[in-house]
Formats: sequence, C-alpha cells, structure tokens
Amino acid sequence: MSGKNVATVRGETQLGSDAIAFGARQGAFGSVAVRMVCRPSAARQARRLVSAALGAWGMAELCADAQQIVSELVANVVSHTNCATFRLEVRREESGVVRIEVGDRSRVIPEPRHLGTCSESGRGLLMVEALSCRWGCERRRRGKVVWAELKPPRETSP
Repeated sequence: MSGKNVATVRGETQLGSDAIAFGARQGAFGSVAVRMVCRPSAARQARRLVSAALGAWGMAELCADAQQIVSELVANVVSHTNCATFRLEVRREESGVVRIEVGDRSRVIPEPRHLGTCSESGRGLLMVEALSCRWGCERRRRGKVVWAELKPPRETSP
C-alpha cells in the first residue's frame, strides 16, 4: 500500500476517520488528498482534514499554523478564482516536512500585497509566508498549485 489516499468531498460531506487513517498513518510518509467544492465552508473542511492528518501522523504541534495556512490558501481560491472545485493535498515527506498544496484551474499567480496599516484584508499570503518555512506557486498544465511547507520543531535532548 502506498499510503496515498484520494477522496472526494461534495457539499458538506465530512471525511470519515477511516479515510484519514488510510492516508495518514502515524509514522507514515504519505498524503491525503481531496477535491473540494469552491465555497466559503471549504476552509472549515480543509482545517479538519489538516488536523486529522497531522494528528494521525503524531504532529499535532503543527496544527495551529497548518490550519491558518490552509485557511488562507483556500480563502484565496474561493475569493479570487471562478473555479467550481479545487484540490487540497497534505503530504508528509520522509524528512518530516509537511507540505500543504491547494490546486485550482486558474492561471493567475497570487502575489503577496504590501498594504497600509488600515487595510482590512489582503494579508493572507504574508501570513502564509510568516508561518511556513517555504511557500510558493507552481504553474501546471491545467492551472496552478500554491503550496506551503512546515517543519516540525526539533526534539531537544534531555
């Protein structure tokens, strides 16, 4: 078994814990991927998926930052594209790095904005940049993928 799990989320369907456990086993280096409907409630579903995967991998310490990152990436798709669906993947690499990817069919590459102190929005990518160790965007044949990586904190020896 490859540790790869691809599921589809339609409407308000929640991913079952069995699906998460299949793709995100503790100690496993795999991924969990879903296709989601492009609507504001998708951010909540994405946060749940990220939390479940990190919990299954024994990496709950990354949960708060990962939830904020995925919320911002999903909000960008919902707010700035006219896509009906998008793809979310959470992957744990052998190195321990966790990569969150949000892919859509839009060819528009997002760029961080540098706004004034009174602006009420537009800081999402700056937050992604601050919370992740690396982030970026890759053009694909049918759109793009915006990604961010998180490193687990180093264990300290007693």
